[in-house]
Amino acid sequence: MEDKTTETIIGCAMKVHRALGAGFLESVYANALAHELEKTKITYTREAKIDVLYDNKIIGEFKADFKISDHLILELKAIENLLPIHETQVVNYLKATDIDLGLLLNFGAPSLQIKRKYKTYKKPPSQAVRLHQRSPDHPVNP
Repeated sequence: MEDKTTETIIGCAMKVHRALGAGFLESVYANALAHELEKTKITYTREAKIDVLYDNKIIGEFKADFKISDHLILELKAIENLLPIHETQVVNYLKATDIDLGLLLNFGAPSLQIKRKYKTYKKPPSQAVRLHQRSPDHPVNP
């Protein structure tokens, strides 16, 4: 379910970016993305309040741009380029919740920038492995 929902959300974001391009405020992209998500019947909460706990005490709060059901956080940006601090922000949001997956979407670049972030580190999929053909001079070990 997670992959299908994530791919649907990315598709919605791409549709928004293709239609609007770069240059608008983040709120414009958020409104357009909300409209696209409604058309797909994906359940979400905008500006979802999430408490930050330290030593079992609430020490602050943040508002996630979008919380999809209870399994995904979306953080939107409308800036020229994403920086590592933006990725760290999403990971920290995940750490403050029981949610493991976050999407960072930047509408401000010429092409939509998408970063998938996890609460617990997941190794990226490996690159395609080259297959070696057997030759009489260079046998391949099984």
